[in-house]
Amino acid sequence: MTSDIRTATLETLPDSEAVALRMADLLVEGVLAKTDGKFRVALSGGSTPKRLFELLAEPELAKRIPWERVEIFYGDERHVPEGHPDSNHAVGQSVLISRVPVPAGNVHPMPTGSTVEADARTYQKTLETAYGATRLDPARPLFDLVMLGLGTDGHTASLFPGEPVLQEKAAWVGTAAPKTAPHERITLTYPAIASSALVVFLVTGASKVEMLKRLRDGDKSLPSANVISEGRIVILADRAATGDAA
Repeated sequence: MTSDIRTATLETLPDSEAVALRMADLLVEGVLAKTDGKFRVALSGGSTPKRLFELLAEPELAKRIPWERVEIFYGDERHVPEGHPDSNHAVGQSVLISRVPVPAGNVHPMPTGSTVEADARTYQKTLETAYGATRLDPARPLFDLVMLGLGTDGHTASLFPGEPVLQEKAAWVGTAAPKTAPHERITLTYPAIASSALVVFLVTGASKVEMLKRLRDGDKSLPSANVISEGRIVILADRAATGDAA
């Protein structure tokens, strides 16, 4: 059954800390529930995911996770040198990956050492190898979990308004050069995100009130509102983002 944003489940939580804690619960539950093969997760960047990474690295929580069964990917990446402060992987590496016993071979950062187009093609091959096929099977998701954010312009991952990658129907990885944000980008495409058992949007802060309402209304002019999943879509939002802040 394919889910779209109009059928997404909204969970309203008190604050961004509660959102990060709930996301941690969902991830741990998912890893423990999957007994066949690796649990493939696509991480996102931003302040709430960073707090999630900190929580997952805390010893009490980290020891609950069989890290050898977790395979880490990214939903998008800024095309910057390795270790650059704007790199999603640099944050993930320093805050989470370096602090938990996940095997190095299970971690797949988006490459940034060649042209953005060549690096996108390389990541496509990385995903094909992990998936074991070059075509997506609706009955067998590429990702067990995809984490997404919501920009104040309605973008998610690096699927920005007006970018040609929004029209991509075949490739799993594409590129973007948004005029409203720094750096060229590599990003998962709609087809790759759709091949998921669970998509979770993390939405926090009063600056997201309008966009969250438009997202939930299914405003197709927003890139984020065009996300579908072969599994479930959940929106974790704090009260500030839903406009319910006291």
